[in-house]
Amino acid sequence: MSDGIDGTETGGAVGTSSERRTTWDERYAAPGFLFGTAPSAFLVEQKNYLVPDTTALAVADGEGRNSVFLAECGLKVTAMDASEVAVEKARALADAHGVSVDFHKADIFDWDWSATTYDFVVGIFIQFLSPDDRKAVFAGMKRALKPGGVLLLHGYRPAQVDYGTGGPPHRENMYTEAYLREAFDDMEILRLASYDREIAEGTGHAGMSALIDLVARKR
Repeated sequence: MSDGIDGTETGGAVGTSSERRTTWDERYAAPGFLFGTAPSAFLVEQKNYLVPDTTALAVADGEGRNSVFLAECGLKVTAMDASEVAVEKARALADAHGVSVDFHKADIFDWDWSATTYDFVVGIFIQFLSPDDRKAVFAGMKRALKPGGVLLLHGYRPAQVDYGTGGPPHRENMYTEAYLREAFDDMEILRLASYDREIAEGTGHAGMSALIDLVARKR
């Protein structure tokens, strides 16, 4: 469901898991790719971290644009999303690019973060999470990292609500540098940056956007 409701890359954390899946299945059922097929510019810009033959988990991966890019970089990628429609599109995208990704249809709130550990955990525009929900998900993402593993997190700042070019209309769901610094103070922060940029990622993310990046290594 990454890339989601009201323009974020993933569905809103409201209703039951079944209701969330239905909402996203309906959105992803439209022809084409809601957020395009090119990876997030943030992810491309972090390519120097992406070592071939390492492992990665793509969280709420939507239609696969980011997991496919990771696989193209030579990583062994696991990707999960709650929408069956999105996962089927992601499989088709991986086939078209000639790469292999281990796709799972799974709700972010049901994922077993402790089952496997990875060299990278990637979360791109997963701002359907309320402040309470994201505490648990962020804790899970940390558990899913190997010692020395790297978290790649990218999203919107509160000013994005004023731009209205993607993301939910909920300032409390957005990230600030102060919030991310505190939430990941047990990790080595390699990059924490706020900036505005014009983006064009399908019809879901289009226009000037208030963005924020976090790259952090697990100690």
